[in-house]
Amino acid sequence: MRGLIVDYLGVLDANEEDTRRWRSLFAAAKANGVATAILSNDAGAEAEKIREWEYRGIVDAVVLSGEIGVEKPDVQAFAAAAQAIDLPMSDCVLVDDSILNVRAAVEAGLVGVLYQVFDRAVVEICSIFDIEGEF
Repeated sequence: MRGLIVDYLGVLDANEEDTRRWRSLFAAAKANGVATAILSNDAGAEAEKIREWEYRGIVDAVVLSGEIGVEKPDVQAFAAAAQAIDLPMSDCVLVDDSILNVRAAVEAGLVGVLYQVFDRAVVEICSIFDIEGEF
């Protein structure tokens, strides 16, 4: 696995402490050679806030459904996110708080991680990408 794709609403829009922890995890992933992206179904209300993650170099790419014309769980949304980080879907992990999106991602060939709380997700993400550290 070489790509980490994370949902925004319900995952990254958490409290300040979890946001800090996500930023630290993204930095460790990128240092480990993992390409990173945000894939959000946001139709535009949070677009600039989400884009800041890319503008500040926290993630490599931001893909917004309102801009690409297709929403998760459509396979084309996953394909657009993988393409944005120059990887095949089969080399990517999707982290999302919707089981429907996670299931669709798995059916499309990605590895899926159902997000409920940061402490659970980080264990899986670190294991998949062989990342070490405290987050």
